[in-house]
This record gives sequence, C-alpha cells and structure tokens, in this order.
Amino acid sequence: MTASAALRVPGTEARAEDPRALVIRGLVKEYRAGQPVLRGIDLVVPGTGLTAIIGPSGTGKSTLIRCINRLVQPSAGEILFRGEDLAKLSGRPLRRARRRIGMVFQEYNLVERLSVMENLLCGRLGYVPVWRAWLRRFPEADIQRAFDLLDAVGLSGFATRRADALSGGQRQRVGIARAIMQEPEIVLADEPTSSLDPKSSVEIMEILSRLAAERGVPVVVNIHNVALAQRFATRIVGMSGGHVVYDGPPDRLSERDLRGIYGGENWLE
Repeated sequence: MTASAALRVPGTEARAEDPRALVIRGLVKEYRAGQPVLRGIDLVVPGTGLTAIIGPSGTGKSTLIRCINRLVQPSAGEILFRGEDLAKLSGRPLRRARRRIGMVFQEYNLVERLSVMENLLCGRLGYVPVWRAWLRRFPEADIQRAFDLLDAVGLSGFATRRADALSGGQRQRVGIARAIMQEPEIVLADEPTSSLDPKSSVEIMEILSRLAAERGVPVVVNIHNVALAQRFATRIVGMSGGHVVYDGPPDRLSERDLRGIYGGENWLE
C-alpha cells in the first residue's frame, strides 16, 4: 500500500468528473536531482468549497500551491484545469491561465507605497490595455467592483489609505480582495494566517470560507493551524513526506490520521 492510500478516507475524494475540478496526476517536484519534494501527488480539488492542505513544515504544501499557479515549474506530472494542462503551458497561454487563478500570499505581496484602491486594481492588470494601466485609468466598472469588494472584506473607507499604513490582518484582506478582482475560477492561499494573531486568523478564514460559499469559487488553503482547518474547511488534505496521506471531510479527521500526518501523540486531547 502506498503512502497516499494508507490513510485516505474511502469514498470522500473529489470527483474528477466535475468540469470545474482541478485534477493533479503524478505531480513531482525536485529542486535537486534525486531529492523530490513532491512524490507523485494524485489529487482532485473539487469545483466548490474550501479545501485545506495541512501537514508539517517541509512536506511540500507550499510547493504544491506554487506548482498549481506555476510560480514553480513541476518536474513531472499533470495539472488539469478547465480543459488545460497547466504544467505544460508557457508564454501567453500561461499568462492567460494565471488570470483565472487568484493567489493570496503569506506576506501579502502588496505594493506598499500605493493606496488600497490601487492595490486592488492591480488585480485587473491582465484585462486592461497597457496604456490604461500605465496612466491608472481603469474602467468605471472595475473601480466600482473594487469598492464593493472592500465592503465585502470589511475595509469600506480604506480605499485611499496607503498599504504600508495597514495592520497585518488588513493587508491580508486587501490581498484577498485583489485576488477576487481577477474574477478567478479558483483561489489559492499560501499560509494566509501564519503572520497573523489568532483573532485576525479567524477573520481571514471566515472571509475565505464565505468567498467559497457565496461566490462559488473553489478555495485551496495551505495552513498550519489544524483547528482552523477543521472549523472552516469543507475538505482536508493531509500531506507528509511529499505524499497525500489523508483526503476527506474535517469531521472524520481522527487522532490516528493526525499521527500519520505529523507524528506524535494525543492530538485531539
């Protein structure tokens, strides 16, 4: 029995027949020859809900997220999304595919000297002519959408504030709104709560969960906090040693499963 099959909950895996699903087959990533970080990942991310990826540091969670949006080039395997293999794209087709993938970063990746509104409008750069972006002359519909999203993430009234004047939680809210400005078909979040205090972490997960539920956009979150994953995810994927070792609903994640993912004892006490 392989490591990927050992702890997987039967019958709970996402269905590849869903046309909105992200299907990963045999994904391998080696930064050094013969030392794979991802060891043949097979995974189907459903076209709805919030999927949380948990596991110890160094097991490949961030690498998996970054392979999906091609910030990292996979060594082998397929990443199938909406009829395309993302692993094989380059040039203009890759740029077009990235427009459909919203990304929320651990360290926010905002332009610190720009206002909140200007940072949100960066999410439309792939959709407007270069001259409009250069002159910051975005369509009125984009500006109104940005105001609506600021309200949705609890930052109405912050449009003109500079990004470097915001708290960590506020910056991450801007990062989420910027990702949604792209009108993505999937959102990836790489450790979006790791730099935040507990209250802000809950608020960020609430926003991501609401995004998935209300806007019908699948969200994939790489997260260290197991309790937050269990509270907000509709599905949990556990990784260990570059393999998927758990794939199922939060309420069936047992102490045995957690020992298989992290090692140790008494996880649920």
